Amino acid sequence: MSQLPLMKNKIILLGLLFTQITFAQYTEVINSNRPGNANSPYSIGTKVYQIETGLFYQTITDFITENYKANRYELYNSNIIGTDITIRTGYFLEKLEFILDINVQNESRNYTFPIEYSESVLGLNTLTVGAKYLVYTPKYSDRSGEIRSWNTRHGFDKKRFIPAVGVYAGLNTNFLHDLYKNPDGLSPKIAIFTQNDFSDKFIVLTNLIMDKAFTDQAENSYIITATYSLSDKFSAFGEHQGVFRKVLPNDLQFAIGSAYLLSKDMQVDFSVRAIIDQNDNNSFLIGGGFSWRLDRHRDEIIGADNNEVQAKQKRSLISTLTFGLISGKKTSQSSSNSKRKIKSQTSTAKKRDLKAPPNKNLEKAKKKNRKNREKAEEKSEKAAKKRDKKFSKKK
Repeated sequence: MSQLPLMKNKIILLGLLFTQITFAQYTEVINSNRPGNANSPYSIGTKVYQIETGLFYQTITDFITENYKANRYELYNSNIIGTDITIRTGYFLEKLEFILDINVQNESRNYTFPIEYSESVLGLNTLTVGAKYLVYTPKYSDRSGEIRSWNTRHGFDKKRFIPAVGVYAGLNTNFLHDLYKNPDGLSPKIAIFTQNDFSDKFIVLTNLIMDKAFTDQAENSYIITATYSLSDKFSAFGEHQGVFRKVLPNDLQFAIGSAYLLSKDMQVDFSVRAIIDQNDNNSFLIGGGFSWRLDRHRDEIIGADNNEVQAKQKRSLISTLTFGLISGKKTSQSSSNSKRKIKSQTSTAKKRDLKAPPNKNLEKAKKKNRKNREKAEEKSEKAAKKRDKKFSKKK
């Protein structure tokens, strides 16, 4: 069965508005994918575990679909209440992110052509696993130190037209309700994500997506999303999306919404979306959601011994792949040699004499002064003895 238009495909945005992330993956503030459909090329950072979920209500009017069992096209109206869940985490590399997308919905359909009947279903509509990787990060000029020209300091940097670029590859599984299964089975999802940070507050995302590629249910789409941060906690977005299907009607979508930052690890959002297909039939979707992350990110220690870092990464990978059964506590020979070398250098440093070298001129002067004092004392003693002798003779 074909995918319904805009099943609130949980893809990304508004956490980006709260933080400028042009030069890093990890951010101190949550980088949520909600509530837009556009995906940023940046990952959330290693050892960050994030869940983004929401509820939505959608109405569909006079939508054409293909009934493969009956081998015919059908026209229906529908009301949908559902939830979408996205689980994201970064591992192994700062630029790499793993993503699990899930959509569960309760749908009531009323068919009007070629025959009239109704059905209601509750089940999985989407179950997609994938990974995203940042390919290119632009570098912008820092003009904050420019003091000769106010225009130069506050002028627009043309380099900001060059976007950051990320790629995505995923697999649409078919463990879905029968109404939403793809007759061709498993299918790939491929995408290119770009981001332009025109300022610290204004961001534009552009996505090019091939979904259910190489099947009769294939969908090609583009998404353009503009977001603006109104304050440190509140932001708004506007979005346009075009969806082009191989068999079913194409549609254009328009959305607006906002997000509010509850804390550095929590965000809430709200959005409204209108969908107009090529047959001039309208659908509407309204939704709200919540994003939360468990932050276990640790920055890499600059200047650490390379062998030590590699050994720790290897042990971490072994422990992850074996679910902690093998911790990999034994260090490599190079790591052990490195530890011995560091220990040897430390012990040598402790034994080192930290006293300043002697000053020869100063020592000579001290000796001369000591001799002069000794001579003066001898003269004083001799003079005292003479006085004593004279005094005794007079008596």
